[in-house]
Amino acid sequence: MSTALLPGSYDPITLGHLDIITRAAARYDEVVVAVMNNAAKTYTFTLAERKALAAAAVESLTNVRVVADAGMLVDLFDRVGADVIIKGVRNEADRTYENEMAAYNLAHNPRARTELWQAADDFEDISSTRVRELMARGESPEGLLSAPVLALLREKGIL
Repeated sequence: MSTALLPGSYDPITLGHLDIITRAAARYDEVVVAVMNNAAKTYTFTLAERKALAAAAVESLTNVRVVADAGMLVDLFDRVGADVIIKGVRNEADRTYENEMAAYNLAHNPRARTELWQAADDFEDISSTRVRELMARGESPEGLLSAPVLALLREKGIL
């Protein structure tokens, strides 16, 4: 059985994230979406909230599960039995950063190989940052988030 690990902060999970996850689900037997913490980031949503939003986004994908982890990705890689780490990239800045992270992970776990998947054209301009900026201005992030995520945000009174 092949397992792909898709780590990210998912603050919140967007249609761009969901596209990469869906593509991975079509290629791998199991996909583990790992909602992670990065000490260098400040989050709008808690780890538990981000996990719940991610779970809502992938609920229709039967071979996808969501975990939350505040530890190191290289350790989680072995714990979930992953074969590969998949990261979506939208532009050259993303690619440069993710290549650095991939090199770090490989240096600390020789099995932790990373594949960088280019975002589909329709999703290159979507980012969690853009979603948070819209929400901060009181605007709805329609077209950037999946229907289940929008519904959960409305249910929680966030939108």
